Amino acid sequence: MSIFHAILFLLAGGGVAWLAERVHVNASRWVSLIVLIAGSIWICMVWLAGADEVGNYGLVQFPWIPRFGIDVILAIDGLSLLMVALTLVLGVVAVVSSWSEIDQRRGFFQANLMWTLAGVVGVFTALDLFLFFVFWEVMLVPMYFLIAIWGHENRGYAAMKFFLFTQISGLLLLLSILTLVFLNYQSSGEITFAYHKLLEAQLPDHLTGYLMLGFFIAFVVKLPSLPFHTWLPDAHTQAPTAGSVILAGILLKTGAYGLIRFVVPLFPDAAMDFRWPAMLLGAGSVIYGGYMAYSQSDFKRLVAYSSISHMGFVLLGVFAWNVLALQGAIVQMVAHGFSSAALFMLAGALQQRLHTREMDRFGGLWQRAPRMGVIALFFVVASLGMPGLGTFVGEFLVLMGSFQVDVPLTVAAAIGIVVAAVYSLSLMQRSFQGGVNPDTENMADFGAREMSVMVLMAIALIGLGVFPQPVLDISAVVVNGLPGVGS
Repeated sequence: MSIFHAILFLLAGGGVAWLAERVHVNASRWVSLIVLIAGSIWICMVWLAGADEVGNYGLVQFPWIPRFGIDVILAIDGLSLLMVALTLVLGVVAVVSSWSEIDQRRGFFQANLMWTLAGVVGVFTALDLFLFFVFWEVMLVPMYFLIAIWGHENRGYAAMKFFLFTQISGLLLLLSILTLVFLNYQSSGEITFAYHKLLEAQLPDHLTGYLMLGFFIAFVVKLPSLPFHTWLPDAHTQAPTAGSVILAGILLKTGAYGLIRFVVPLFPDAAMDFRWPAMLLGAGSVIYGGYMAYSQSDFKRLVAYSSISHMGFVLLGVFAWNVLALQGAIVQMVAHGFSSAALFMLAGALQQRLHTREMDRFGGLWQRAPRMGVIALFFVVASLGMPGLGTFVGEFLVLMGSFQVDVPLTVAAAIGIVVAAVYSLSLMQRSFQGGVNPDTENMADFGAREMSVMVLMAIALIGLGVFPQPVLDISAVVVNGLPGVGS
């Protein structure tokens, strides 16, 4: 099965899941689960089959709209392989996390979930910029429905804010793509949206910086970074658990992927001229996200702001643009995908059981739900960057790489790790320690279904922390092939 067929498989799986609800009330979620497990097995087989001589694990290319130079170009290299694998595995986690939460329009919910994942897989593999933009939009619309229909009390506001931020930035991305293609046509006489051809585009010096900023803003909004972050806490807080898992674990990574794949390679000189402001935004996001996380009383908002902090390390690492920092950014993307997904799944389980997200109303949960307590402690420790776990490897490599470029900003980002320890331990104290709240008396602990995916993600973080070399080897070919990457 090629990557093209895999995307069609996810799209068709969503349609079948929608129709399956008519057969049995629980059939839709079983369809989604089977499709995503099959997809996860497929991506493992792609990895085991190995890459070709240029580092691709798969390539599909054929004409789509030849008159305008638009082709279907889908490729899996080391970076795409890691991101697609993360998408499919966290898709399984999202389905499991929504197993008993969604009690209305289950089929349509699973359809939107699958279509979002199909769009994300397309984003991570498309090497035609028009096709990339199509998938960029495909993943946004069903995510809007997930928040707007199955979200919580202020879901309408949060969904609209999410849609406006991402849609306006998406239009900026489209304008930048079309301008890039037109300028390349003026210099080469060829209309093409192919990524590898546009890498060689001869662009006017006075316009290159503006084009780079167009791409940069579009991707930083999705990352998100200061000052474009305000949609994220609202979207996370109001989204259903599966929506939060996908949003934090996968969709944020599309912004980071865009920075690595498009912004710096397409506009290397302009991006390096913009290096210091970009790294400043990254370090600022680390500190600001941590500070805001500590000030939250809502469990999900705390985890949402912590995501802003963690993704700040990715922005810092990308614009440091050396091997250490870039590989650290990639490891951070993978590790944050698992840790944030687990914490949002935990938050959703608590809200479903206690009908609140306020940590002051939890109190003493460790006595009522010890399995939840152990899981929370593990992923909180993983999130704050404990040595031996994946996040530590990512943040350490980013700091080592950025230290070679800008010492003050690296020190500022390192302070953010201390802030992370403060808000993470505060979360544990307020939610799981202290006096037992009477409201939690009959609360159910995690069962086998929830523990299974939590253990799976814990094993992934331990493996990434103890033996990160396979991930580094997979990404090394891509990182070393990027233009202007320093040692």
